[in-house]
Amino acid sequence: MPNTPAGEGPRPPGPQRRTVMKAGLGGAALAAAGLTFGSAGTAAADSAHRGGAGAPAPHDTGDWQKYVQGPSSRTVRPVSVLRSSGAVTDPQALLAPGGGVTVLSRPQPAQPPRWPDGTTATASSSHAPNGGDDGQPRTYDAGNAIDGDPGTFWNDDTIAAYPDTLTVTTAAPLSLPGITLLSNSDGVPADFTVETWDGAAWRTAATVTGNTSVRRAVPFAATVSTTQVRINVSADQSTPQGEFTRINEVYPGLLADDDIPRVVVDFGKVVVGYPHVTFTSASGNSPGVRLAFSETVQFLTDRSDFTRADQSGVPSQGTDQFAVPAGGADWKDTKGYQSGTQVYADGLHGFRYLQISLDALASDAPAAQPWGEVSIDAVWLEFTAYLGTPDSYTGWFLSADDDLNRYWYGAAYTNELVTDTFRSDDIDPRGADSPSLDGKLVLQDGAKRDRDPYVGDLAVSARTLYLTHDDAAAAARNVLADLADHQRSDGWIPPASINGYTLPLFDYPLWWVTCSWDYVLHTGDRAYATGYYPHLTKVLDSWYPSVTDGDGLLSKGLNGTSGYGDYAFLGRTGQITYYNANYVQALTDAASIATYLGNSADAGRWTDRATTVAAAVNTHLWDAAAGAYLDSSSGPARHAQDGNAIAITAGVADATRAASALAHLDATTVLPYGNAFMDNDTIFDGASQRVYAFTSYPELVARFRSGREDSALDQIRRTYGWMDTHDPGITSWEGIGPDGSLYEGSYTSMAHGWSTGVVPALTNELLGVRPTAPGFTTWSVRPRPGSVAWARGQVPTPRGPLGVDWHHPGRGTFALTVRVPRGTRGSVALPTDGHHVTVHVDGKLAWNGKKAKAYAARAQDGCVLLDGLTAGTRTVSVRPAG
Repeated sequence: MPNTPAGEGPRPPGPQRRTVMKAGLGGAALAAAGLTFGSAGTAAADSAHRGGAGAPAPHDTGDWQKYVQGPSSRTVRPVSVLRSSGAVTDPQALLAPGGGVTVLSRPQPAQPPRWPDGTTATASSSHAPNGGDDGQPRTYDAGNAIDGDPGTFWNDDTIAAYPDTLTVTTAAPLSLPGITLLSNSDGVPADFTVETWDGAAWRTAATVTGNTSVRRAVPFAATVSTTQVRINVSADQSTPQGEFTRINEVYPGLLADDDIPRVVVDFGKVVVGYPHVTFTSASGNSPGVRLAFSETVQFLTDRSDFTRADQSGVPSQGTDQFAVPAGGADWKDTKGYQSGTQVYADGLHGFRYLQISLDALASDAPAAQPWGEVSIDAVWLEFTAYLGTPDSYTGWFLSADDDLNRYWYGAAYTNELVTDTFRSDDIDPRGADSPSLDGKLVLQDGAKRDRDPYVGDLAVSARTLYLTHDDAAAAARNVLADLADHQRSDGWIPPASINGYTLPLFDYPLWWVTCSWDYVLHTGDRAYATGYYPHLTKVLDSWYPSVTDGDGLLSKGLNGTSGYGDYAFLGRTGQITYYNANYVQALTDAASIATYLGNSADAGRWTDRATTVAAAVNTHLWDAAAGAYLDSSSGPARHAQDGNAIAITAGVADATRAASALAHLDATTVLPYGNAFMDNDTIFDGASQRVYAFTSYPELVARFRSGREDSALDQIRRTYGWMDTHDPGITSWEGIGPDGSLYEGSYTSMAHGWSTGVVPALTNELLGVRPTAPGFTTWSVRPRPGSVAWARGQVPTPRGPLGVDWHHPGRGTFALTVRVPRGTRGSVALPTDGHHVTVHVDGKLAWNGKKAKAYAARAQDGCVLLDGLTAGTRTVSVRPAG
């Protein structure tokens, strides 16, 4: 989840999006599905249906294993060299260990020129002194830019406000062919002019735009004799620290290009773990290397797109440092200093691209020097997350649509990246370390950041985990149990360990309730349900009643909650549809847990309260004019994806309201890269252009369950198709901003567990498999095919895999095979396409088109429902009657 208030990152247009929409299924697709039709429209494969045996789904897209994205082992190597610059020989050798070495070399730089004695500097503003990143007193005065020490710098005091000016004044005229500007990767001046004083007026000597270089030589058109030089900065590089102008040194003259040797390798997709670099040798002066990491090319610069040092106060300038000894080294990038309090590295990283530079921070001298020679034999990654191989998948999915298959496994891989051991050295440094979690398998929220388990994220990522790798279900239990163990005395449950379990979020205790039921439903863990039932009771019967108003609705602001946030730190107060629809769902789920444990009184009380809250939502938050639920009962009218979608999935909305709300979202939120989470910008600028896959997931479910399967598929193809075809590819992004950009710039996590809802959406809704009692003792299969011709898959259960295989030519013809594990029984709902049909199970008539012959068959909501399917392989066929 994002851990900062909502804000916009840069808005670069992405590369041209390829078309991901599927055309309607024609005869060729039906033939590929193993069914052909004659002129009378009867199935040529009718004989298969007479016996009740479903024709096997075709293998035209190959087996599901080919879509698996995880590495084959914990040693992961780059797949290509993206680029190199400077004195780099044989960069391709990095890809073939033992097949040669890559050499980076750089001569010792000459001493730069100094300003004459008596030179002074002034600035438009200067940041106040503080303890710096290392706790040592620092100043940021203009004089730092001419003191000859590249380790100090001038820092303006107007974040993202321009112009910022720095004026250098000499005691006597100085002849200058130009100047050289030295900055650092935390604040490179991007656009600026250089002016000189002619004794009566300022004259523009040079203009620079689009600068990305830390050291930039700025030549003048002709040599100028002057006593003053003024630098006017009108734009800075955007960094996680904000937009500040930072100038370490201004040199009086032109320094030769500082051609730092660099090589960038590409791992082909986002990976996570400990980088390794094998150095075979180095010059004897302790040459330094700096490693920068990024999930995208766009934010691959001389600093990482994000590093925990940005939040922990360690002086790293966004890179990991290492001083290479003369004899070489097999360096594993782990957190800490190499020499005293110098040469720092962050350790574990989530990234796709890795830049290696022969360079060193000025503050690291003499332990590391920015020159010399290093020879590198290999670069690789020690993968730390869940290793998802074909053998590890206990659940899988495959369909006639290659795009859907790719999105499912891309999201599954994303979730593998965030399923990892909780380690104090590589989690969020903002007070998130916890002895009660250290060493345990958990679901983090992101591979790169925040690397802390948030319970709201589990609402999606835990479901993905249960459906792909149920052997790792302990990762969800560990988080849920730990957060409950830190429950506040008033009943509130923290969202995560960050800030010592104190981050105030209003909605996440509700997600804890729902996620607890999800866990019990998928695993049948009665001990968890029993052990944490008191915590469930306390949060629902103590804390949420304390923030309930006279209308019976949750109202943020009551009981000191004005400053509480939610999943996106939105400025919402009062009666909010999302909070209250979530409350209805949590009460319903709590009642299910109570029923499971035999606590019928609690189940009845919570069910009654859910009914009361749902009625209040419909009374106070339904906007009849718009035909959708308001985001808030006060303030400007807006309609949010989260509230409207969950109102449908939680049963707050009846069928009429559900259809109207989805139609409103269709009319107001559809974008080329998904559906926006707000229909206008009254909550913040750009809200109507922002897409969260987290809140898109319940909308997908709502569309599937409201009979709008093809609109759900369209939304999947736009949302996940955009992420799949834009850098870094494959993985699921935390959020998408205007024009398909990274919604919070370089801070955005490009592999985020809360965005993997395409997995449960396709498995639970399209394939149609869902548990209906704890541990899958009972289950349902209700395929919602839409335009997809066939699908098959496997869902893990505590009693063995539940397999489903269906194909759907349409026109009242449907074939289904269900492989039922022992000790379970279930129901199926079979689409009829509006036709009068008959149904056979294992070759025997179960529905004759009018009445049941077996399995309590009945027609309902455009389907034929069958109950009581038991262990074994069950083949079900539907065909037009007569």
